[in-house]
Amino acid sequence: MTISLDDYLDCFAKAPPELIETIEPVFHDAARVMSPAGLSDYMEGARGLCNLGRGYDLVFAWLENIPLVAKECGEDVIRDCLTAAMKLSSMTSGEVIALLFSSLPTAARRLGDPELLRGYLALIHSLSARAARGLRPMLSNIDELLSKLTLSGLRRWATFGAEAYRRDLPNLTRYFALESADSRKVLQQERRGTLFIDTHRKLNFYLRALWGRDFFLRPTAADHEGFRPYIEHHVLHLPDALDDLADVSGLELYRAMAAHQAAHIQYSDNAISSEQLTPAQMFFIGLVEDARVEWVAAQAFPGLSKLWGRLLTLDRPDDVEHETILWLERFAALLNDPAAETGHAALDALGATFHVGIERNAADSRFSWSLGLELYHVFAATRDVPSLRILNTIRIPYRDDNRMVWAFEEFDWRAHGAEYFPASQRQVRKYVSVMEMAHEVDAELAGDDAQEIWVCKDEFRPYEDAGEATTSFNAMWGKEPISAPFHYNEWDYQVQLHRPDWTTVYERRATRGDPARVDDILADHRPVVRRIRQIIDLLTPAGVVRVRGMEDGDEIDLNAAVDAMIAIRMGAQPNTRITMRNVVHSRDLAVTVLLDLSESTNDPARGSDKTVLDLTREAATLVATAIAGIGDPFAIHGFVSDGRHDVHYYRFKNFDQRFDDEAKARLDGMRGGLSTRMGAALRHAGQELLKQPERRKLILLVTDGEPADIDERDPQHLRHDTRKSVEELASRGVTTYCLTLDPNADSYVKRIFGENNYTIVDHVERLPEKLPNLFASLTH
Repeated sequence: MTISLDDYLDCFAKAPPELIETIEPVFHDAARVMSPAGLSDYMEGARGLCNLGRGYDLVFAWLENIPLVAKECGEDVIRDCLTAAMKLSSMTSGEVIALLFSSLPTAARRLGDPELLRGYLALIHSLSARAARGLRPMLSNIDELLSKLTLSGLRRWATFGAEAYRRDLPNLTRYFALESADSRKVLQQERRGTLFIDTHRKLNFYLRALWGRDFFLRPTAADHEGFRPYIEHHVLHLPDALDDLADVSGLELYRAMAAHQAAHIQYSDNAISSEQLTPAQMFFIGLVEDARVEWVAAQAFPGLSKLWGRLLTLDRPDDVEHETILWLERFAALLNDPAAETGHAALDALGATFHVGIERNAADSRFSWSLGLELYHVFAATRDVPSLRILNTIRIPYRDDNRMVWAFEEFDWRAHGAEYFPASQRQVRKYVSVMEMAHEVDAELAGDDAQEIWVCKDEFRPYEDAGEATTSFNAMWGKEPISAPFHYNEWDYQVQLHRPDWTTVYERRATRGDPARVDDILADHRPVVRRIRQIIDLLTPAGVVRVRGMEDGDEIDLNAAVDAMIAIRMGAQPNTRITMRNVVHSRDLAVTVLLDLSESTNDPARGSDKTVLDLTREAATLVATAIAGIGDPFAIHGFVSDGRHDVHYYRFKNFDQRFDDEAKARLDGMRGGLSTRMGAALRHAGQELLKQPERRKLILLVTDGEPADIDERDPQHLRHDTRKSVEELASRGVTTYCLTLDPNADSYVKRIFGENNYTIVDHVERLPEKLPNLFASLTH
């Protein structure tokens, strides 16, 4: 494919002569750095901008700057740049778009990655909607901004200015022009120690000097918690900026990261199979594999061992979530330095085994596999293996996430569904009778890989000699069923963006209790039950009601017509409202009662001998009695969380179930524990509620505190996310009302749920009697 300038000259027929004179040299310069396909996109973009009618300065800025952008970040970004310009054309002037094009070479050079450049274009588009007055001064100062900030830092700096001065246009302009004190202060606050773009060439020379070959390095946005460098398609992905760590500079930390990843590429011949390994076992094997490649690299370059050793022996506080992390960090230092000690006899023995066998197994990853499993069993024997989330908090700052180490079997589920499995490889779940279970099962405790899983249809309970029923077979041997994961976004208030698929909700089966205890609650609260019956009488739909005194009713009201005729005969003004209409009174409401079941609900309530959980159960029972009597469809659900990856969700009563002994048993069986990731639970409850056909939809949230979780240290983050979830549900027609038992909730509950969408129960023991009345006031 040959691209000729003559094919595009008709676009510039009306352009100024000085522009036409520059087109040919610019075109030939672009042809030297672009492929024919890229050159075609480039010139078609110029044609489109000519047709846009925003002036030829815009076209000239495109022609002059885009070849430099393509040289830095590749030709794939040409279309992204054009799309961004077309979007901005309806939101700002051609001069600002020309400034954007002029800033792109600097952005491409400083960011150094096409994905980061696309993020820069998205930021400009976002600011054009939120702070259009700030675009021109910001783009004029983009050289200084990107010389000090990463893309994430630039986004936070711009977001602060847009929010702080959205109604103060003069100061908004001064902020984005770097003329105000606030602007400089936030810029200094967001500034990171060492930028990747400033060390890229040095790192390339460093690795080339060590191994005599080139490695491909790319920056990656690393502002989220838990980021670790990684290797993908033989490209080393490093953070876009690093701060100094104790007495280790950012440049040294970059060198340690790059050298470690390069050692993986140099000294790993084959990936390790992950078949039949748990994630925790893979972590322990990966820890030894890291030490193996580092040992091989240190034999050729002893200085690397000192560099890595400084980072492995940094002084850190001992306040880790799990003690195993401390032992593993010491063990990693022992593998680097045979003279080190951990103080753990088994780990010291494993370290000695590593240093004895590493020389003859230096090129064999199977050595890492076997030693890693031994390391795993050291902790598994004492049940000290924490979750993978905790293991990943190990404080070795220069190591990558080891995705290159492992070989995973790939399977295309779209092309090959379950029906393509041979019958011998399918797992079948079979429901059998009590007699089949008792007489035909050969292996009661079969593993997860069993080809046929038998489930007893009835809760068959074996009997002991004393004749008392024990736990059922299903409860003893069966595994608690867990739903498929539900992924939800989470709002990050600092950057004003959603974190995509950030939280994971699993629905779990609620534990059954004794329904008689729920009936006892109704018996113990007889006055409240009587009040509930009065509420039911007031709120129950009256069916067909005849409305009289209407001007445009469906039929004549004979009594009113007679009165009108009498008034006419007497010479008085008659009442013209002589018709009536039959109106059907019905309630059109669906309700989800969502219960917070976090660990704090196990605490005793103030001024009561009951726990908060007991009072929550009583309140849920009474409000369920009220709603069931009225006839509104309703559900009672509960939730807790163990980090963003594991939000537990329980259904005590669904919309299509009656409030019978089954539902009462699940209410009695609910237990408190873990944390409160409220936003994810509200989004999940809202998804179920939106499926109901009723026009009005209400989530009644009962909680004893603010949103919190073990993996989020910023108390404002989950508050803002919960507020965002409430706003999202409101935009879809779902009202969220919070009943909080926290007497100190004034500081946050109004900002989360709104002015009139919450009630603070100061006296928790009054919760059971207040909730039915509150429901009546919300739904009348």
